Amino acid sequence: MKKDPLGEVYLSAEQIQDRVKELGKMISATYQGKELLLLGILKGSFVFMADLVRNIEIPHSLDFMAISSYEGVEGSPEAVKILKDLDESITGKHVVIVEDIIDTGLTLGYLIRHLEARNPGSINICTLLDRSIRRIVPLPISFTGFDIPDVFVVGYGMDYRQLYRNLPALHLCDITV
Repeated sequence: MKKDPLGEVYLSAEQIQDRVKELGKMISATYQGKELLLLGILKGSFVFMADLVRNIEIPHSLDFMAISSYEGVEGSPEAVKILKDLDESITGKHVVIVEDIIDTGLTLGYLIRHLEARNPGSINICTLLDRSIRRIVPLPISFTGFDIPDVFVVGYGMDYRQLYRNLPALHLCDITV
């Protein structure tokens, strides 16, 4: 029988909720009087986005995309495939991409280039977790919940093999067991 990889609490539910409230206020102040669209990247961001939208005090719309990144053929860079595209036009809108966690930035960099071709008013990023130590591609991250070291975490929408998304806190996860 395999050992459970779930480890100790890294960020409590209370710490997360307090920071989400602060992010909601920051986004509200930044986009006051502007046409705001929050773009959630599935699946990991759905819990964070649900809490975030309840803490944004200005009118805004929502949309979702699902993307998959994978290594290309040997020696080629990472490839990105759009699994679910936007339902609405973003032309002229101020888009805030909502992510659960950002690492290298390769996938998100591709996505931003893809979205810029659709003529939004602006594109910025709100991420719950920024693993900036692994960043390769510079990104317009305007709203960051927490900067974390190179650890693997689950809970609050983030998974390990599609498990643990339901946890209200973030836990360390040992993916070597």
